[in-house]
Amino acid sequence: MAELDRLYRSVVLGVAGNETVKRLVQGRGEALARRFVAGENLDAALRTLDDLEREGIHATLDLLGEMVQTPEAADAFTRELFPVLDALRGRDAYLSVKLSQLGQGLKAETAGEDLGVVNARRLLNAAGGVFVRFDMEDSARVDATLSAYRTLRAEGFERLGLVLQSGLYRAEDDLNALLPLEPDVRVVKGAYLEGRLIAWPDRAGVELAFRRLVYRNVMAGNPTAIGTHDERIINDLKLFAERSGAPRERFSFEFLYGIRRDLQRRLAGEGFTVRAYVPFGTQWYAYYSRRIAERPANLAFVLRGLIRG
Repeated sequence: MAELDRLYRSVVLGVAGNETVKRLVQGRGEALARRFVAGENLDAALRTLDDLEREGIHATLDLLGEMVQTPEAADAFTRELFPVLDALRGRDAYLSVKLSQLGQGLKAETAGEDLGVVNARRLLNAAGGVFVRFDMEDSARVDATLSAYRTLRAEGFERLGLVLQSGLYRAEDDLNALLPLEPDVRVVKGAYLEGRLIAWPDRAGVELAFRRLVYRNVMAGNPTAIGTHDERIINDLKLFAERSGAPRERFSFEFLYGIRRDLQRRLAGEGFTVRAYVPFGTQWYAYYSRRIAERPANLAFVLRGLIRG
């Protein structure tokens, strides 16, 4: 089963990288993407947030785009996030951002430090109390992302969180090293295709590591966002919280926008904090491809849409 999962993801991501396929899917634009993407602009994203709030579900916003190649592009993307922060003030919502969007790996000309850190600092200075979370990308960027988080926490930015991927062998050691900082962590399985030398090759290993990360951070008294759609894991974690006496305000259940809406509403109705990860923007294709690669059912949805179109 593990080999089939890896093969499926590898094939889908490979096909998604084909320029002909890319043009075909992008040509259908929002009609296909809107299941997983809130829209192409901030107004559309805010309408989605309002709809979710009416159902008792909160949100985190993600302006899509990744791996900028120049300082100019990093500056432009950073500037795009300032209106997002302004719009989130007073809402029970926060901003997720990838450091590669901000210039991670490029050198800032004036400061001589990583440009991703420089631009993240600009965002945090402008956040005005809005919580910001660093998304975690592929394994090659983990060390740099953890370093950026440590640097900015040391500078006094408390409204800052990050993501750990249970699919990586290293995740538990990373969490243990972060515990003195009392981190606000979103635990996910991970959407990137990684090699056997650094990532669990089977679903059972990923799921066991997921539970261990959540248990460890919750019992350390830290805010923990539980990023899974797996109802078996969710039920286990609900039981764990009940038996351990962990208060509900210490953890939340976070879902990708457009997936398991029924379960989101049910958990919110039970009094749990539920958030949807709401992506928006014109650069939706890479995100969309990863969602398709996660489950065959998502691919079937896209194929039906292409045929009908």
